[in-house]
Amino acid sequence: MYSVFHQSINPETYSLVVTGKWIFKHKFWSNGSLERYKARWVLRGFTQRPGVDFDETFSPVVKPATVRTVLSLALSRRWPIHQLDVKNAFFHGTLSETVYCQQPSGFEDPAHHDHFCLLKKSLYGLKQAPHAWYSRMASFLLSIGFAEAKSNTSLFVYQCGSNTTYLLLYVDDIVLTASSPGFLRRIISALQQEFAMKDLGELHHFLGM
Repeated sequence: MYSVFHQSINPETYSLVVTGKWIFKHKFWSNGSLERYKARWVLRGFTQRPGVDFDETFSPVVKPATVRTVLSLALSRRWPIHQLDVKNAFFHGTLSETVYCQQPSGFEDPAHHDHFCLLKKSLYGLKQAPHAWYSRMASFLLSIGFAEAKSNTSLFVYQCGSNTTYLLLYVDDIVLTASSPGFLRRIISALQQEFAMKDLGELHHFLGM
């Protein structure tokens, strides 16, 4: 559960409650055809206050030059390259700050309509959501043996004996390549056990390329 209703909130805290709204959009496949309709409750992060309900917001993303380098290396060595998509990535981020938000429109508790939500996990729209997600993902990758590349902290390298894996992270999009198909499947399995994600198969479209 990502939030709980907070029953005893100080009147002075009412001005610190983050508001939200529903966002509706179309998701398309790489060929331009419609994949699905999507609805998401998003918080209005511009109503947050620095030093009160958020602090660190920076989240690194992989550099285009790094993407080209890794793909060139994988192709020259004939390594398999897969693309993964993390479902609702920002929901995995753990908040270190105290954040209150309004109940989602249409899902208010009729018995407690004047209550607010105390967030346990990050939600889309929060200032610190990207940073919280990156920290969560990086911590997990480091725990299973990956190391951050010094040149780009969104490139993770895992070496086990003669096997090598490169993982590129761009928010919730992952490109994964390994020196053998079997080792690649092992890494994908480990990721899927920790996060809900889709294996999109062999890479064919990434960041507009």
